[in-house]
Amino acid sequence: MKITEITAQPFKYKSRHGRDNEGHGHPGPEIDATQTLVTIKTDEGAEGYMFGAQKSVVDEHVAPIVLGEDPFDREKIWQKLRHMQRIAPSGLTDRLIGVIDVALWDLAGRHLNMPVHKLLGGYREKVLAYASTMVGDEIENGLATPEDYGRFAEWAIKERGYKAFKLHTWQPPIAWAPSVKMDIAACAAVREAVGPDIPLMLDSYHYYNRMDALALGRGLEELDFYWFEEPMDEASMSSYKWLCDQLDIPVIGPETMGGKMFTRAEWIKNGACDLSRSGVGDVGGLSPLMKCAHLAESFNMACEVHGGGPGNLNALGAMGMPGEFYERGLLHPFIDYEEPAQYLNTLFDPMDEEGYVHMPTRAGIGLDINFDYITENLI
Repeated sequence: MKITEITAQPFKYKSRHGRDNEGHGHPGPEIDATQTLVTIKTDEGAEGYMFGAQKSVVDEHVAPIVLGEDPFDREKIWQKLRHMQRIAPSGLTDRLIGVIDVALWDLAGRHLNMPVHKLLGGYREKVLAYASTMVGDEIENGLATPEDYGRFAEWAIKERGYKAFKLHTWQPPIAWAPSVKMDIAACAAVREAVGPDIPLMLDSYHYYNRMDALALGRGLEELDFYWFEEPMDEASMSSYKWLCDQLDIPVIGPETMGGKMFTRAEWIKNGACDLSRSGVGDVGGLSPLMKCAHLAESFNMACEVHGGGPGNLNALGAMGMPGEFYERGLLHPFIDYEEPAQYLNTLFDPMDEEGYVHMPTRAGIGLDINFDYITENLI
């Protein structure tokens, strides 16, 4: 079997997700947004799909590498793409090669009529989800105050059925952000709202220096938080080693630092994290995500998967030392996460009343794609 075609088709859809000038997501008025469907086809009729790659990069830099290859040679293709990152334009990002890798896994699953988590070596059929918020904002009754976070957490836990909750707090361009005092106030409001037994986490998004991160971490320890995520720039691994040595609360990472499994190995070896962190978009695909999971397992360390999505969910179904949670979000009082995107017929990660997301049973990565909608809205 050989790959005969790879395409990236941009199309329009309606979205209420906007971004501020620092790149943080917030709810907003409905807009025309753009998504891209990547399709890989073979000479034997097998096809695989995934969303999110840039058409020009796929056409100019990915297609020459993958065309003519056996689609089951995922490791060979991934290694070629990884090496090409050294000389290709910046558009050949880890996120983009991750889309290609997941599409190849989807092709394999569809061709063999199996869910990808079973191809990887199935371990479990469901995983607890945590509610993961958007970053703080200045929207009335949104996520503008500590009390807003408390109310939203109470709804998520007591009404919607989540078993854990993670805050992303206020960031620039809000004039006063970031603020250790406000972060601790929001975390305290959430703890008061949900009670003492719910696992709570904070992602404070890398703006702090060492002493601010230490003060914030100690505040989280007093509130009995479950883990502490990315308070400083992850390029300074020694800063995280220092922080881990100072705190009892588990420090998780790295999340966004480049270097794939190599960086995670250095963090674990040097004691810069208590929990490892990895995701399809962070390390360049499902294939390297499983490398990172096995790396953490060899150190008896949990690997908590960063972000939602079908690739990450299938990985969680196949990890022998599993991450405890699936990150469901990003959530906000004014966004209905339970409504699938217009280009999907069904939500790929529905959560049951007990707070579990079940592994896909559909062949491939589990996406139920609305191909008619995409065809009608091609750009």
